[in-house]
Amino acid sequence: MKRVEDYVTSIPDYPEPGIIFRDVTSILQDADGLRLAIDGLQDCLKGLEFDVIAGTESRGFIFGMPIAYNLHKPFVLVRKKGKLPRETVSMSYDLEYGSAEIEMHRDSIKPGQKVVLIDDLIATGGTIEAAAKLVELLGGEVVKMVFLMELAGLKGRERLKKYEVESVICYDGK
Repeated sequence: MKRVEDYVTSIPDYPEPGIIFRDVTSILQDADGLRLAIDGLQDCLKGLEFDVIAGTESRGFIFGMPIAYNLHKPFVLVRKKGKLPRETVSMSYDLEYGSAEIEMHRDSIKPGQKVVLIDDLIATGGTIEAAAKLVELLGGEVVKMVFLMELAGLKGRERLKKYEVESVICYDGK
């Protein structure tokens, strides 16, 4: 029986020498791989009480939406600045070479709601940390962060130590 990691395509020396790029599109292109990925992420939520699933653009949408549907939970979009049509709250964060900004609709999280954040990858943790701060700004509580893949060598989990973090696949390197 195949595991979800068997569907990940690893591309050496991309985008630069010494890096192994872990491509999730090969998971999406195979119905069995996609099922294993969604089921693996959803299994991380067993026994957890929460109200809302939020996903970061764009792969957090891909993986978070089916789980929200399966568990009959609302889904909240965390998008790049300027992509949401109604009143928003925003948070800036640092990237390796520069900065970025993400937003959520101001009414997307109600005070006291328990929120699960889902994304495809935890690397340095900057994007998901900014998403968590947005949830908290709106009065929500991040009860768990779930990722399909983790690049442990980039130490994102350390940055997120105040949150419960779980990944389906963990790679030791970067």
